[in-house]
Amino acid sequence: MSAITSPSINENKLLSKRRSSPLARKNAGYSTLRPDRRPRRSPLLTFLTAIVVIYSLLPIFWLVVNSTKAQSGLFSSFGLWFADDFNLFSNIARTFSYDDGIFLTWFGNTLMYVVVGAGGATLLSILGGYALAKFNFPGKKAVFAIIIGAVAVPGTALAVPTFLMFSKLGLTNTPWAVIIPSLISPFGLYLMWVYASEAIPTELLEAARIDGAGEIRTFFMVSLPLLAPGTVTVLLFTTVGTWNNYFLPLIMLKDPTWYPLTLGLNSWSQQAATAGGEVVYDLVITGSLLTILPLIAAFLFLQRYWQSGLTAGSDK
Repeated sequence: MSAITSPSINENKLLSKRRSSPLARKNAGYSTLRPDRRPRRSPLLTFLTAIVVIYSLLPIFWLVVNSTKAQSGLFSSFGLWFADDFNLFSNIARTFSYDDGIFLTWFGNTLMYVVVGAGGATLLSILGGYALAKFNFPGKKAVFAIIIGAVAVPGTALAVPTFLMFSKLGLTNTPWAVIIPSLISPFGLYLMWVYASEAIPTELLEAARIDGAGEIRTFFMVSLPLLAPGTVTVLLFTTVGTWNNYFLPLIMLKDPTWYPLTLGLNSWSQQAATAGGEVVYDLVITGSLLTILPLIAAFLFLQRYWQSGLTAGSDK
């Protein structure tokens, strides 16, 4: 009986060999890779990444360095290093007080254009993108073609027709001449359309409607939280585009009290070429540094909501 029930020596060797095979270890949950194996590093990619980082940060470093210099030190010292004196705080104080504090007026105008223009463009993009993604109606393909065509058309090509139209309406040299065109963002609408198509399951909407929720409640309670990453993305794009807008205010506005920061700093820079104009390059550079700080803060503040929204979507 013992000879029949106990396996032979050859059978034991065969079973041990099968258990130690790579396929058996893989099926048992063991990895055939060495635990200390690390991804290969590419010196070429590291070098290219370093070039991109330097290319991106060098202008900001130049701006910070030269914001600490007085007017005379801008031309008598090396551009990529600090001068003997440190005038950053005095330059900031002069920037805010120069020309009766017009810089603060320009800053407030820019905030108004961003809050109303970029905020309105984001809201319209969310509503339009959601409707185009989740509702069927006649002419939907035509709307899609129009949006794609609008994305391909540069804004400078529409500047002159927009100026003529607003001139007929009597809206030039008013804030509405900058705000109303900023409300239209074809790229933001297209981005929200594509994102809503993938981020919001149709079955989830149908379940909410079966439970008795109306379309407005379904949008705010079910769809809008799922659109958070796309909303932040569109908001960042529209905010940067409106904050850096230069050409549209240039042709629409004549009154300096309605200038945004971009146009106002350019007017300070052009004073050097004007007969009897005061040269204030130090204030232009300091003002430029103060101009980019809100954009950096916006990216840092909205990034966590962007990442948390993406993580929540992956968990679901």
